[in-house]
Amino acid sequence: MIDVNLKFKCAESLSTTRAVQKQLQCMCLTALRQTKLSFPDAFFVYQLNALPPIFMKNQSEYYSRQYNARAAIPDHPQIFTRWQKDSAHVRRTNAGLLGLAYGESAGERLDFFPASRSGAPLLIFIHGGWWRSLDKADFSFVAPGYKHAGFNVALTNYTLAPHASLQEITRQQLRALAWLYRNAEHYDFDRNRIVIAGHSAGAHLAAMMMAARWADFGPDLPTDLVKAGILMSGLYDLAPVRHADFVNVDLKLGPADIGPLSPAFMPQAHDTPFITAVGGLESDEFRRQTALITEQWKAVHVADIALPDKNHLTICDAFAMPEHALFEASIRLISGIG
Repeated sequence: MIDVNLKFKCAESLSTTRAVQKQLQCMCLTALRQTKLSFPDAFFVYQLNALPPIFMKNQSEYYSRQYNARAAIPDHPQIFTRWQKDSAHVRRTNAGLLGLAYGESAGERLDFFPASRSGAPLLIFIHGGWWRSLDKADFSFVAPGYKHAGFNVALTNYTLAPHASLQEITRQQLRALAWLYRNAEHYDFDRNRIVIAGHSAGAHLAAMMMAARWADFGPDLPTDLVKAGILMSGLYDLAPVRHADFVNVDLKLGPADIGPLSPAFMPQAHDTPFITAVGGLESDEFRRQTALITEQWKAVHVADIALPDKNHLTICDAFAMPEHALFEASIRLISGIG
């Protein structure tokens, strides 16, 4: 079994963020050197000082408004209903292995939609929902386009918060990818061409997989287990999330959780090319998050796909839609590995 300890190359200093935010660097390094604060405490100092004065008294209100995407999308119930209907249709009309167990808990399940050809790449999609809602079954609709393009597709689940901590949810995704890698021959896909994709909270988990030191979880796991990534409307700096009361009531993130769970402040364990996308109709904070990970990992950033007419949910429709710019960019990324 995979090691249950989180083992990421999380920066012990903020030297890896120099190209990300000069203000973050100056404030945090000053706090670290002069007061000997730990990384999370120093980062919290930055968060307080970086906020405009108008928000100082109402951090929770500001961040809750910025991150509560559903509240900003009046027709979100209709979007979810459409996804569920389309996904149910996909499961009825496409060959798939549903509910495969990659771990022992009830949440550790995945669906696998095989390609029509032997030895094809594998695209793994991790769903969002603030780590506390939605299900892989809601996103079966993303599979057909990639299947028809010749790729295998896996959609992973995880135990939802508050029944699991974000640390445990991350461990579960590590177990899912390790399980898939080890079972590649059985499911007839190329273990040397695994691509990770994620949306929202799922993009956070996908980025964590790109930063993972896989050899620490098993001697049979290669450093470059993940060959490429597709990050959509993700959360890579969790410090603001700690102040968004509407979600942290379930996540219960504290200062000590921010560094080990924020991929924006980690180097990649190996060079993993990736593309990003964020909807033009999304909040300033979601756009900032994407800009942050893009700058932090810019040496291997392939492209940012402009989606001026998409919101935090309809970006998933673009990802699933053949001939859309995001779908086509994803196809090129997957096709280009190996």
